[in-house]
Amino acid sequence: MTGQAGLRRFVRPPAVVDVPVVDVPVVDAALPVSSPEHCEMCAAEIAAEHGHIADLEGASLLCACRACYLLFTQRSAGRGRYRAVPDRYLTDPEHVMAPAEWDQLEIPVGLAFFLRTSRDGGGLTGFYPSPAGVTECILDLHRWQQLVADHPLLGAPDVDVEAALISRSGDGVEYFLVPIDACYELAGRMRLHWHGFDGGTEARASIDAFLAGLRQRARPFSQED
Repeated sequence: MTGQAGLRRFVRPPAVVDVPVVDVPVVDAALPVSSPEHCEMCAAEIAAEHGHIADLEGASLLCACRACYLLFTQRSAGRGRYRAVPDRYLTDPEHVMAPAEWDQLEIPVGLAFFLRTSRDGGGLTGFYPSPAGVTECILDLHRWQQLVADHPLLGAPDVDVEAALISRSGDGVEYFLVPIDACYELAGRMRLHWHGFDGGTEARASIDAFLAGLRQRARPFSQED
């Protein structure tokens, strides 16, 4: 997956992160049939549903065939530059988060994801969708550590390749552990559908569909995960 169709720019320093749109089917009889996708490691043809590899030096995600994906599930492979993105979705119904706990983070919207990087000294970064794109939020790390102590799933994402995603709505707060390519899917949905200040009906419907997919895929978290 290359060009605009690629999942690019894992984390960038500016406050607003420009995340290109993920693959979206286009139905138009006048357009030629799209060519098959290829592994960006070995050029083998791959199916539409495929794994991704994080290029930590290039700050990008690469589409991968199964063989290349499995190779980089080993941390020592590629001298630490490449990491296979896990297909792990978790939720923790045993530790319910109260709206007041979410409010302590002082994030201006009800949806955000948080990830740790091993590059540039490491650290935790939070992002949320906004009219400007995917916007980096400034976190109170002390309050975040309090949340992690009360909700262990938030501390479980694997550095560089997984994230914690939290959503607050009128029904309460739900949170998940997700692979980072799911975060890019969310960012792509927002770029496609966001209109005006609050996103509009289409963006909200897309977020609802995205969260419904997470609920279906997520399994209960345990300390063994």
